[in-house]
This record gives sequence, C-alpha cells and structure tokens, in this order.
Amino acid sequence: MTNSSEIGHITPLPTPPLPRDYNGVNWRGMMTLYAREVRRFWKVGMQTVAAPVVTTLLYMLIFVVAMRGASPPIHGTPYAQFVAPGLIMMAILNNSFANASSSLIQAKIMGLTPDFLTPPLSPFELLVGFGLGAATRGVFVGTITALAVTPFTHWGVAHLWAVVYFAVAASLILGLIGIMAGLWSEKFDHLAAVTNFLIMPMTFLSGTFYLVDRLPEPFRTASHFNPFFYLIDGFRYGFIGLSDGNIGVGMGMTASLVVVLALSCWNLFRTGYRLKS
Repeated sequence: MTNSSEIGHITPLPTPPLPRDYNGVNWRGMMTLYAREVRRFWKVGMQTVAAPVVTTLLYMLIFVVAMRGASPPIHGTPYAQFVAPGLIMMAILNNSFANASSSLIQAKIMGLTPDFLTPPLSPFELLVGFGLGAATRGVFVGTITALAVTPFTHWGVAHLWAVVYFAVAASLILGLIGIMAGLWSEKFDHLAAVTNFLIMPMTFLSGTFYLVDRLPEPFRTASHFNPFFYLIDGFRYGFIGLSDGNIGVGMGMTASLVVVLALSCWNLFRTGYRLKS
C-alpha cells in the first residue's frame, strides 16, 4: 500500500507548450518555409524555368525573325531591343504570381495547410516565406530569360539600378498578389480566372510590345494607372535608357504597392482567411 505521504510527492505531469511561447522572429521556421517554396519550383524546373524561357524565345522568333523589317525602330532603338525587356518582365510577373498562388491552392485542395499552420510561424513569417519564395522564382526566371534572348538583341545595360529595382519590385508585387489569389481561390478554376481576366490583360495592355503614347484616348490615359506599365517601362529604361512614363512616379507607385499588398497579405494570414475554416 502507498501511504498519504507518498501520494503527496507524486511529480505532476508537464504542461504542453503553447503554440508559440517565445518572442522574436522564428528565423529557422521562416527560412525553412522559404526553402520549401524554392525547392517546389526547382524540382520541376522543366515546367517552371525552361518553359517560360521557351515561350519568350518563341515571342522573339515571331517579332524579330518572322517580322524582320516589318517592325520599325522605336525612338531609334531596334525593335528587338525594345521588346525584349517587356518579354523578360512578362516572365517575371507570370512566374512570381504562379509560385505563391499555386503553392497555396495546392495546399488547400490537398489538405496540407497544417504543414505551415501548425508550426510556430507568425503571420509575418508566413508572409516572408511565401513572398520571398515567389520573388526568388521571378528573379531567377527573369535572369535566365535575359541570358536566353541576349543573342537576339546584343543589348547593354544603361541603368543597372533600374533593372534590379523594377525586377525585384515586380517579383514582390506579383508574389503578394499570388498569395492573395491563392488564399481567395477554392479551386483551380478560380485561380485561372484571376490569371486570364486580371494578370494577362494588365500585362499585355501595359506597353510590352508598343509605346502607350501611341494609343488613342482614353486608353492612353488609362494605361498610366496600370502598375504593370510602370514596372515594364522602368525595367526597359534600365536596359535602353528610354522611358515612356515618369520613372520617379513609377518608383513611388511600385514601392507603395508593395507596402499595401504586404499589409493586406499579413492581415489575411493573421485572420486565417480561407485557411482555418
């Protein structure tokens, strides 16, 4: 038999830890999520890296080779050098958006959201992990695409800072839009609708293949409210030194857009929008 004194000395069971019982940034968890997002697109490189490069080269084949002589120089710049930055930016935009949006919609459909909701990751850390993962894919694909089209253009770099700034800004903006689209979508049809009716029209109507100043009104004025126009125009300015809009306005608009979208995505992760329900 056990006496009362022995019962009184029973060691109590340890209490389970809280979901997040420490302060500061979970650097290991955040970098693990970022590495997961990078490995996702790297494992299927033929689809996520090679395919966009091939698509861009096909555009170059059509506009530069098949239409040789039919497209006159723009402001003294050969058409190949004018259109190439726009095509590279298209690859950056599309791939940044696709990385974040596809990751979230696949996790939701396959029931894998606990993989990043259960670990002690704050909304800010989820935002950084998914956002930087998408931006990495966008910048990487853009770099490979630029190298692939170089033999067709023989260009130089007029303003390196503009190339880097607008490439990074575009990757972050579309990565954040991809997060919002992935959280909002409940099936792949919803995601395709965002791509077909928002991303692609804004991309093609932003001066990728032409000067927007040549558009008739009211389309000329409306194009200056399209943030994709400033991304493509600023990126092209970095290569050829010519712009169709105001570079200062473009820098301010894109920086503001990054902040607004980041805060919006942070709030969606904070509330668990369409993740916890």
